[in-house]
Amino acid sequence: MAGVLRFRTAGYNGYAIEYSPFFENRIACATAANFGIVGNGRLWLLGVGAGPDGMSVDRVYDTQDGLYDCAWSEAHENQIVTSSGDGSIKLWDVTLSDFPVRNWSEHSREVFSVKWNLVNKDTFVSGSWDQTIKLWKPEAPQSLMTWHEHTHCIYQTVWSPTSGETFASASGDHTAKIWDVRQPRSAQTIRAHNAEVLALDWNKYHPNMIVTGSVDHCIKTWDLRFPDREVRLLQGHEYAVRRVKCSPHSGDIVVSASYDMTMRVWDTAVPNRPMVHVHDLHTEFVLGIDMSMFFEGQIATCAWDEQITVTTVPAIIGKH
Repeated sequence: MAGVLRFRTAGYNGYAIEYSPFFENRIACATAANFGIVGNGRLWLLGVGAGPDGMSVDRVYDTQDGLYDCAWSEAHENQIVTSSGDGSIKLWDVTLSDFPVRNWSEHSREVFSVKWNLVNKDTFVSGSWDQTIKLWKPEAPQSLMTWHEHTHCIYQTVWSPTSGETFASASGDHTAKIWDVRQPRSAQTIRAHNAEVLALDWNKYHPNMIVTGSVDHCIKTWDLRFPDREVRLLQGHEYAVRRVKCSPHSGDIVVSASYDMTMRVWDTAVPNRPMVHVHDLHTEFVLGIDMSMFFEGQIATCAWDEQITVTTVPAIIGKH
């Protein structure tokens, strides 16, 4: 793929973008009208590499409130879950009509995160501004478990890529927490930043390594065995870091999205200048990023400027 592909989510501001784990050219984007403050939401399903501009609409699903996150099922190639500003979580089957196949309404505030279990593949977890985390099964009418330990909004939840019982959460209470779904309390708490922690991901190659991003403009990598101090401090963003993702191809590569309107790529193996790429084609807050499992170096972004971009960063190809 040459150059940068663009698609306009007309009338809707991007919050999250996710590549399908089954189809190499399918992505989903969760969006909200009026910057998510008030109004409808829309889930966009797009084909990459199709159409005159390199991206085409396969399907859209409209919701009554803004969508803040989406996560493809790891077990069913046509199912995707979304989280919403009205506290609802919806499961969609993209082969079916305009209505979700299941709808849950247990959270009392905005749900900013949904993530599918990468190992067991039969559950997903949600994190909300109501300060709770919930565990779900697609076929169950109610949540399986609720945790209420964070003391501020929960912005991100993410599963361990090596344990089907372990996930992590990031909160406005300045902490990241590690959880075992079999236990009623968190297994570990990290005082990650001296500001709200908005972003979190789990390294795909190092089972004890997580990455956090914060309102303090910084990204930190952590070894869970030595949680008193970060392994790396990555500085360069000019405003809050809204999302971080670890590469599916290399244990050293991290990408980040920020309110400074950029997406940045980092090589944590480089000692002095780890920032290897700045993507500055957006004109508003960049809230969503994801990396393709199928095409090494390919990164998708979405932002409040109603633009989705798909670009390839040659500097990180072959960094195994």
